[in-house]
Amino acid sequence: MQNEPVEVLFVDDEEHLRIANAQSLQLSGFRATPLGSAVEALEILSPDFPGVLVTDLRMPGMDGMALFRRVLAMDPDLPVILVTGHGDVETAVAALKEGAYDFIAKPFSGDRLAESVRRAGEKRRLVLENRRLTEAASRVDESLPLIGETPAIQRLRATLRQIASAQVDVLVEGETGSGKEVVASLLHAWSERRARPFVALNCGALPETVMESELFGHEAGAFTGAQKRRIGRIEHSSGGTLFLDEIESMPPALQVKLLRVLETRSVDPLGTNQARSVDLRVVAAAKVDLGDPAQRGTFREDLYHRLNVVTLRIPPLRERRDDVPLLFAHFLARAATRFGRPVPTISAQGLRYLRTHDWPGNVRELTHHAERVVLGLADIDGEGDTAAPAAPASPGASLPERVEAYEGELIRQALTDNGGDVRSTIEALGIPRKTFYDKLKRHGIERRGG
Repeated sequence: MQNEPVEVLFVDDEEHLRIANAQSLQLSGFRATPLGSAVEALEILSPDFPGVLVTDLRMPGMDGMALFRRVLAMDPDLPVILVTGHGDVETAVAALKEGAYDFIAKPFSGDRLAESVRRAGEKRRLVLENRRLTEAASRVDESLPLIGETPAIQRLRATLRQIASAQVDVLVEGETGSGKEVVASLLHAWSERRARPFVALNCGALPETVMESELFGHEAGAFTGAQKRRIGRIEHSSGGTLFLDEIESMPPALQVKLLRVLETRSVDPLGTNQARSVDLRVVAAAKVDLGDPAQRGTFREDLYHRLNVVTLRIPPLRERRDDVPLLFAHFLARAATRFGRPVPTISAQGLRYLRTHDWPGNVRELTHHAERVVLGLADIDGEGDTAAPAAPASPGASLPERVEAYEGELIRQALTDNGGDVRSTIEALGIPRKTFYDKLKRHGIERRGG
């Protein structure tokens, strides 16, 4: 653990020296164990040893250099500090080139020893933390993308397992990028409906006229341009799961029609008076608390209560900070594989940044940060991040022209971050689909981020 004292093995064949130095280290806050030989040290050391080895160079039997090389073969990242006499400095310098952490020439002060051990201990903790995160990330079940070990996320997973097979509608509340669609897809995958379609619709990405046809379907000739019959998302999801994202942005007129569908379990496509029965399960997601009238806005209270059979809240990353390093390690490894790059090591400063940053974009922001780090566009600690482009500073441009240019850069960056995926880009930008395509045309932007 981060607050536990560093464990130190101090090896010296001279009893009074090893006891005195071990006591000095203990007074400095370390957990020091004095040992009289290299053999005793090797009985304790292992690749998982959480501390530091300090050893005298000159000892009978196995000397300090032989011990160092045995440790190097066991774990090249285990810090070894060599204690040398004046005649052994050249040997110690050679050991540094082989991978020893430090050497201390006799005579030395307790402060000099303590400072070297402290730095070595910090390095060891960081190495073991990176190993733990890498191992934990490698064990992540890709079929279970709701990653985390904190009590909040464990409770959420347990609740999903409990209600997945229940034939009830579910309301999912969570901030942007927190994983609402992941929760919905898990509810579907863990239910008896998994053999039937999982149908998703973002209610904030479509204009009202298009959304009505998308949801309810239409018959040929139902309106101008309706040349053939279309099965709506509701009917297509029959027997499976219908996921309605950003349901709080659904127009009031469609809320009335959806309420009737939920009550009757039947749908009336445009252009027909004949209702068709549907085997429906709805998972609706909202970025706001629909139970709060101030946040609910124009969303119908009766529709809220109809959907509110079971409500799940996804905690934002700032409420489960201990999960962030594990998530980041997983996304880092995934991005390295995707881009054919080595997996970067997480520094101590990077770990602090991961745990202290608020991550307003939640898992989506963390994923994109990992991708930029792997691509060398940002440091793990957030320095040099090119995610937010600066507004072009054209000397002769007016304010509206500068705002227009800045908007274009933001859209290009959002497309790049989302790999050219239109749906994800629209969700990240928070604008309707029609507005998005209008802006692409106005700025001359290609779909793939050009």
